[in-house]
Amino acid sequence: MPTFRMRDGSGSIRLKHVIEDTDRHGNVRVYLRRPGHLKVRLRSQPGTEDFLAEYRAAMIGATPSAPAGPLERRGSRGSFKWLCEQYYVSAEYQRLSSRTKYVRRGILDRICEKSGSKPYALMEPRHVRRMRDEMADRPEAANGFVKALRQVYAFAVEYELAQRNPARDVPYLKAKGDGFHSWTMEEVRQFEDHHPIGSKPRLALALMLYTGQRRSDIVRLGPQHIKDGWITLTQAKNRDRKPVTLSIPVLPELKAVLDATPTGNLAFLVTAFGKPFTSNGFGNWFRKQCDEAGLKHCSAHGLRKAGAALAAENGATERQLMAIFGWTTMKEASRYTRAARQKVLAASGMKLLSRGGGGPGGVEPKEI
Repeated sequence: MPTFRMRDGSGSIRLKHVIEDTDRHGNVRVYLRRPGHLKVRLRSQPGTEDFLAEYRAAMIGATPSAPAGPLERRGSRGSFKWLCEQYYVSAEYQRLSSRTKYVRRGILDRICEKSGSKPYALMEPRHVRRMRDEMADRPEAANGFVKALRQVYAFAVEYELAQRNPARDVPYLKAKGDGFHSWTMEEVRQFEDHHPIGSKPRLALALMLYTGQRRSDIVRLGPQHIKDGWITLTQAKNRDRKPVTLSIPVLPELKAVLDATPTGNLAFLVTAFGKPFTSNGFGNWFRKQCDEAGLKHCSAHGLRKAGAALAAENGATERQLMAIFGWTTMKEASRYTRAARQKVLAASGMKLLSRGGGGPGGVEPKEI
């Protein structure tokens, strides 16, 4: 049985019977497993005081109640649950990434908990709209729900299990605002002031800011991806269906941080147990690092947006942004180039409002 160590105010502590398991979705979970006792999951962040308190409570038997059992697998033929079960074994579902499978199945299982016994053939667009509107305060969740239903019924129509797709013409809700907050350069400097070069949080920031990659790629990035000053990787998103492989140079700012920071062997960023982060685990960990730096409104995803905005403002074209960030269409890239062009045009155009630049009080404008 492996023995783990962590530090508290009195120094290093040995934690016996602590193990890590990786589930079928690639998520790393930590457990206390003592001979002759039930395995107990430890949910707090390893290396924290909360984790130590939870470990000690589990050692003396003060364990939380067991979670509810998994959703029953079998559904009666013709029920919505039965249709979902057919979808889960389909080629279309199997081609999805493990992360997409996990998210989509979670959505569908929640629907099954409420309406799994109902005949799927009786689903109407009005039912989909009503359920979507119940999540109007969470537009991203509502849109994920609609998308999941679209895919299930698209499968049903293709395999002649249904005659129509009731979710096909139900539109997505428009998201409020611009999504995740995009970091400003002042916020980047504030984070850097709190987390100096040589620390894991500073390395995480540099990897995201100076590669422009998603957190699902950052957690896999390691020395094996760098050769002759270039990073080459296949992005995790759509890796099993439409893989995108990128080669980007290692910028001097990133190299300086990498050279000064301890890293893992196969992944630059590792947990307190020396294991690579999962995408969700990394996001939660980085969220705490932002909080410690006084940036409670900042997140890992917002750094990717900040990098795209910075590159666009420095003159990057849409094609260049696509090459850096791995976008396969102009749609996403054009958002940033439009914003950058507006800023440049406004900077030059505002001179026309100046009293010394023409108009009232300045040089007489020419007649048109």
